[in-house]
Amino acid sequence: MGEDMFRNLPDEILCRIVSFLPNESALETILLSTRWRDLWNEALVRYGTAEDIIAVVAGFLTRFEELDPLKHPRKLQFHFAEDGVVLATVANNSKLLLDFSTWKKELEMKYELNFKLSKQHITYHSFPSTFSVKTLFLKSVSYLTSEVASSIVSNLEHLENLVIIECSGLESLSVDSNSLLHKLTILDCLHLNSLHLKTSKLKSFQYRGPLPLIMPEYHFNLTDAMLDFRLGPSCSDLNLKTKDFDATLLTIKNSQVLTLCKWTFEELIWPSISALSGSFKFYKLRELWWIDNYNKDEYSMNGLFCFLKLCPSLEQLFVTIDPKCYSAERSNSCFMQDTKYTELEHLKLIKFMGFTNRNDEIKLAKCLIHLIKGQPPKIKTSDGSCLDAMFMQ
Repeated sequence: MGEDMFRNLPDEILCRIVSFLPNESALETILLSTRWRDLWNEALVRYGTAEDIIAVVAGFLTRFEELDPLKHPRKLQFHFAEDGVVLATVANNSKLLLDFSTWKKELEMKYELNFKLSKQHITYHSFPSTFSVKTLFLKSVSYLTSEVASSIVSNLEHLENLVIIECSGLESLSVDSNSLLHKLTILDCLHLNSLHLKTSKLKSFQYRGPLPLIMPEYHFNLTDAMLDFRLGPSCSDLNLKTKDFDATLLTIKNSQVLTLCKWTFEELIWPSISALSGSFKFYKLRELWWIDNYNKDEYSMNGLFCFLKLCPSLEQLFVTIDPKCYSAERSNSCFMQDTKYTELEHLKLIKFMGFTNRNDEIKLAKCLIHLIKGQPPKIKTSDGSCLDAMFMQ
C-alpha cells in the first residue's frame, strides 16, 4: 500500500485541489476518507434573531462559489430565539435545503404559506446572483418561521423545483408563479386542507398525504403526476365533491407518468367521466402506479380494470397493495358492467408490490393478460420473482 500523500496537507491545500475538479467528481471525494468527508461537513455557525434569518441565509449564499465549492462552508447552522435552529445546506446543481425541524414541537400551530414567485415581488436584493437556487427543499416549517420561509421562497426568482416536506400545522398553501417553476413536490404535510396553484408552467406535481382541496387557477398539462392520497381526504368533515376535483383531473389528463389511488378514481374521477361514452382517455399515459387497499373478504380489482380501459398507450403498470389505504364508500361493482375494454398493445412490464398472497398476484395477472394484445409482458411479483405470462394464458 502506497503512502497517503494527502494526509499531511493542510485543509486549505486540499480545498484548492478539489476546486479544480468537476462538481460531481469533487463530491465523490467524501468517499475517500474521514478527512475528506470532514471538509464537506464543515458548518458555518451563526447566532441572531428570527428577523435575521433572511439576511444570514442570503449572505451565506453570496459567499458560496459553485465553481470552488470548498472555499466556503456548504452548511450553515443559524441559532435564533430559544432552541430555534435553521440548517441550510448547499448541494450540487444549484440545490438548497432549508431545514427547520429542530424547532420545539410544542410550539406548532396552524398556519398558511403564500409563495409569490415573480420579479415584481422581489424585495430582498441581497439575495445573490452568483449562486442561483433552482431547487429548494423546504422542511419542517413552523408557524413561527412561516413568514421567513415565504419571504425566502418569494425572492428566489430562478427557482424551478420546489419541495415542501413534513410541514406540520400547514393548513393552507398558495403557490403563485408565472416564471420558471415547473416542478412542485409536497410530502407528508398532514394538516394541509387547501392548495391554491397559480402555476401556468407546472409540468411535474408530486403529492403524498391526505387529499386537500386543490384549486388550479390556470390551465396546465402535467407530464408527471403523483397523487398519493392513500390517507384519504384531508379531514373527516371535508365534503368531497366530484366537481371540486374536475380541474385537477384536466391537469393530469395528458400525463405520461401517473400515481393514483383506487378510491380517488372511484369517488372523484369515474362519476365525472362515466357519462362521456368512453371519449375521455389518458392517451399519453405510459407509466401507471396504482395504489389499492386489500379486503380479504371482498377483494376486487374492478376499479383498476376500468381505469386501464382509459389507457391505450400504457407501457408499464405498477400495482401496490396497502391494507391501510383509505377505502371508497362507493361500490365499484358497477365498473365491470357493459364495459368495453381497450386492448393494451404496448404493455411491457407489470410489477406487483405489497401483496402477501401469491394466489392474489396470479389471479390478477391472469385477468390482466386477457386485456393484452400481442407479446405478453414481463410480470414481477412482490418478492422479486417473475411469473410466466405464457403459462398463465
